[in-house]
Amino acid sequence: MTVGAFVLGWILSMISSAIGSKAKAKRRDPRDDRIRSLEAELRIAQSETDKVRETLEEAEKARDEAVEGNEKRDNVISHQQDKIEGLKKDLTDSVKKTRELRSELQDRATENVKSEAKLREVETELSVAQASTDLIATGVLDYAMAPEREEGANDQEGQDQQEDVQPTA
Repeated sequence: MTVGAFVLGWILSMISSAIGSKAKAKRRDPRDDRIRSLEAELRIAQSETDKVRETLEEAEKARDEAVEGNEKRDNVISHQQDKIEGLKKDLTDSVKKTRELRSELQDRATENVKSEAKLREVETELSVAQASTDLIATGVLDYAMAPEREEGANDQEGQDQQEDVQPTA
């Protein structure tokens, strides 16, 4: 009987625990539901955080590339500005030299014109002297054979003619 009582107690305890567990299952603790919902929200937040971190890393890479590109462009722009400044300086120097050369060329042209005018004068004097020499050589122009006029007028004209002849001869 002891064994029977023991088995009967065991069976009754099983039945009572089964009925009690069903009742417990029906009246769950609201804290367990809150914990489960918070755990679900945590998993969602962690997956969203991972996505945001990946997006942030991509944005940082893009920013680093943009900063590097800007630095390269700044270097290129600085180099080009240095070239432009050098070219401006060269152009200014070239303009100054061109002005100096134009001034010198203008002075030379003026001297050339003056020299040509003097050369023409000398050529004219030379041709007059040559013509006089040719006339004297041919005997057409001979002051010694020229008829004498009145002494007062002749003396004055003779001196004028001699003065004209002497510088050219």
